[in-house]
Formats: sequence, C-alpha cells, structure tokens
Amino acid sequence: MKNILVIGAGRSASSLIKYVLDNSATENWKVTVGDVSLELAKQKIGNHPNGRALLFDITNDQQRHEEIKHSDIVISMLPPFLHLDVAKDCVRLKKHLVTASFVSKEMQELNEEAKRSGIILMNEIGLDPGIDHASAMQVIDKIQAEGGELISFKSYCGGLVAPESNDNPWGYKFSWNPRNVILAGQGTAQYIENGEYKYIPYNRLFTQTTAVEMKGYGKFDGYANRDSLSYRKSYGIENIATMLRGTLRMQGYCNAWNVFVKLGITDDTYKIEASDKLTYSEFLEAYLPHTKYSVKEKLISFMGSEMDDDSLTKIEWTGILSDEKIKLINATPAQILQDLLERKWKLQENDKDMIVMQHQFQYRNKNAEIKNIISSLIVKGEDQTYTAMAKTVGLPLAIATKLIVQGKISERGVLIPITKEIYQPLLAELETFGVKFEEQHL
Repeated sequence: MKNILVIGAGRSASSLIKYVLDNSATENWKVTVGDVSLELAKQKIGNHPNGRALLFDITNDQQRHEEIKHSDIVISMLPPFLHLDVAKDCVRLKKHLVTASFVSKEMQELNEEAKRSGIILMNEIGLDPGIDHASAMQVIDKIQAEGGELISFKSYCGGLVAPESNDNPWGYKFSWNPRNVILAGQGTAQYIENGEYKYIPYNRLFTQTTAVEMKGYGKFDGYANRDSLSYRKSYGIENIATMLRGTLRMQGYCNAWNVFVKLGITDDTYKIEASDKLTYSEFLEAYLPHTKYSVKEKLISFMGSEMDDDSLTKIEWTGILSDEKIKLINATPAQILQDLLERKWKLQENDKDMIVMQHQFQYRNKNAEIKNIISSLIVKGEDQTYTAMAKTVGLPLAIATKLIVQGKISERGVLIPITKEIYQPLLAELETFGVKFEEQHL
C-alpha cells in the first residue's frame, strides 16, 4: 500500500484528485487530501473508500511533518512560495515531491541533497510549465536525432473561454488564480530574436503583440512572457538564434488591458485609503489628469491614439466607469480591479473553458533545407469542476506521480519533464484523455 498526500484542493486540483482516486484500487494507493477547507477536501474526495479528507494547516510544522512522514509521495498544489517548507521536509524524510510550479532558486539548491536522499523533487509538471516542456522536447529531440539544427523556437499558451461560452467582449473568464491574471507580465520580458537580445518593459508589454493562428479557431494575441531565455540550456539549444515563450489572449484583449496598465491600476504595492468610500468611477478618476470633462472623456484623452472603439467597449463593460461602490476596505489598486473582474469574468454554471497552446519550430535539416513545424493543442473543459485548466494542470501531476511510485523514473534530484523517460509516457497517457497535439509540417 502506497500513501499519496495531496496538499491543496483548489480549482486546479479536481482532475488530479479524480485520477489518483480512480487509480487507487488497481495501484493499491491510499489518498489523503489536505486543505485549509475541510469541506472542500471532503467534496473532492467524495465517498471514495481509498480517500481521506484532512483539515490541513501548512504553517503547522508538526502536522506537516507527521503527514509527510506517513506518505510515500507528496503532491503540492500550494501557491509557489509555500512549496519550500514542504520540499525541505520531503528531503529530510526521504519522500518524493511533485509540483506544477517553476523551479525557484531555493528549490534548485535542494538538488544535491535530494539526490543523496534518493528522492525526486519533480517541478514544472503542469500545463505551462509542464506539458509545454514535454511536448517541445519531444519535437526538439526528434529534429536533432535526424541531424537537424533548430534555428527558431516560439511557444505560446493561454487559458481562455471556449467559443460557445464566450459571451463578453473580452473573450475571457477566470479558470485559474485571478490574482495571477491581474498581475501578469509585471517585470521585463526577455527573449532572443535573430541572435539579438530583446527586452520589453511592463509598460509596453501589451502593445507589442504577435498574431498567432490556431487552425479552426482563428487568430489570437500573443505577448512575451517574462523569461524566455533560461530554458535554452535545459532544452539543449544554447546556440539558438530565436527563442520566445508567450501567453495567448483573444484578439483585442491586450490592447484593452494596456489601458489598465497605463493607468497604473494593476499595481499591488500600495493601498487606497478608504477605498470602500469610493465608487469605481471615482477610483478611476483618481488616476486621470484634473480637467472639467467627464471621467470617460478624461480616459479617452489620457489614452490618446492607444484607445480605440473596441478597447473602450471592453473597458466600459467591466463597470469601472460606473457609480457602484467599491466593497473592499483599504485595498490595493490590483485588488480593487480583481474584485470587479471576478464578478464579470466568472465561469457560469454551463460555461466551458479552453486551453490553447502552440509551438513554432524552424530548423535546418541534414540537407541544409529550412523546414517548419507548427504543433498545436486545443483542450476544452467539461464543466466548472473539470475545467480544461484543471485537466491540463492536474493530469500531468497525477501521471508523473504514478510513474514515480511505480519506479519508472530513474533520475533523482530536482527535475522537470524534459527527458524521454518522463515525457514519452506522460504524453502517451495524456493522449488517452484527449490532450493531443496536432502537427503541421511546412
């Protein structure tokens, strides 16, 4: 009997928990799901005979230590900043750990100790990062095995709303952590293009977009992620001339979101005093030059040529120009914007979300011919519980957990899914769940 501990039962954990419970009888697993909400943990477990729901306080060192001690492997669905204490316990207690989060500097520092403990600290095994790594490496390894040289690699991913559920001008609804959406892109995007390093500061990020076409779904706006450079070494493409990783949104989204960025209301570093005394219109006006005109006219004048009719329609639709009172007390600008949009961008009962991902490879084959491969993925959710986001984040975590417990991954230490022994079985099983890339060779 193997004991699996899942810490966190939030919106991205649904498909993960279902998978480990569905496999628990044949694999001889006991599954404990711990969360700050016992009710939520119970809800995800249901009445499954191999499941146990637990009220879990991650800051309780004794409880965390005891639960990890009695587990064979831990799956952490916690926010990234909370992984480290779990990882340190896992190393100390010689237990495997699986997370979907980016490898932090502190996590990487546990690599040698994890190797000595004979354990795996598997990170970046969700959607993005995760499926993107695995699917990209499968193509890159094949190109290189056939004597080709990769010249350019661009990868884009977006969590959106399915066309049949798209009933607002933004073409967007929350299917994952809303806070991350509000704060997306802060910092400076870095990538390499035709051998030259490029940098896009946050205040220009949503104005420098690329059209990315998905067969059957039209064009999307792609904007650069903060770091496109660090994976060159991991992928074995250190000398590549062009490499960019980006995020996808419906066309027109980025231009409208740039209004919020330029105004400064995506800032989360300070609080608006007595914010609950303001209307949304008054909140917005506080960021605009003082003139005799209406708030709407001030906003149009402030944005100048960057404000088109489509963007104005989107901004007005949010209700930020309304006389509705803000409900949050002493909130940051970003919190105020998030609270407003959580009500407007909520997935309704019958809504479906959608994941879109595309890799663009350009390479020189062994005959010195330039070739292109476009590899695209579309996944739609089933309902509000088993969303496309939950599926594409949770299933890679769950499959990796099974591979580790079955002893099918030999490497130890801090890992990401870029080697064949990980990505081949991972992608093969994902295909059985409808998570399958379609390739175009050009």
